[in-house]
Amino acid sequence: MFVVVMGCGRVGSSLAAALVRLGNDVAVIDRDPSAFLRLGPDFPGTTIVGMGFDRDVLVRAGIERADAFAAVSSGDNSNIISARVARETFGIERVVARIYDAKRAAVYERLGIPTVATVPWTTDRFLHSLVRDAETTRWRDPTGTVAVAEVSLNEEWIGRNVVDLEAATQSRVAFIIRFGAGLLPDRKTVLQADDQVYIAAVSGTVAEALALAANPPVEND
Repeated sequence: MFVVVMGCGRVGSSLAAALVRLGNDVAVIDRDPSAFLRLGPDFPGTTIVGMGFDRDVLVRAGIERADAFAAVSSGDNSNIISARVARETFGIERVVARIYDAKRAAVYERLGIPTVATVPWTTDRFLHSLVRDAETTRWRDPTGTVAVAEVSLNEEWIGRNVVDLEAATQSRVAFIIRFGAGLLPDRKTVLQADDQVYIAAVSGTVAEALALAANPPVEND
């Protein structure tokens, strides 16, 4: 996908980096040029200085060909205005806005614009909304720090050790359901066809781990 991200603070830069790691093209908008330093020198995407609700700025960012738009600046008004411009002016279907005020967030949800509150798993929720159609998280601890989710494994993982999957996704295989029975894997456990695999991961990395598990293993040279 091609995703336009408005705001290059901690959440915006983290989201942009995660989207790039998953193979997406990304353009990032921020009114402060120094904010792009958070992306690092190797960021392959596009950076645009300007206000994210300005139509000309959005056009320069490539909004007309974008598949998704995320408004994650520090201002509720800027986020919701830019989200509505992306949705109503440019016809972007996948639009998500970060809203600090929970009451206002509920209003915009009713307008059809998904919102994400400022909680520890903000980046993860944005990734789910932008690149995944279904919520796959089965459990989250009370602090919102750790989540357990079912993965949809690429068939090339079959026959691989769970340790390989954990290393690739930076997660832990919490348990496996095999032939209708639960299994606690150890380092010798090999993934089999029809396994239902559940991983535990730190919030903010869950969506990326799920996407990596859905891809074939990457062979190291």
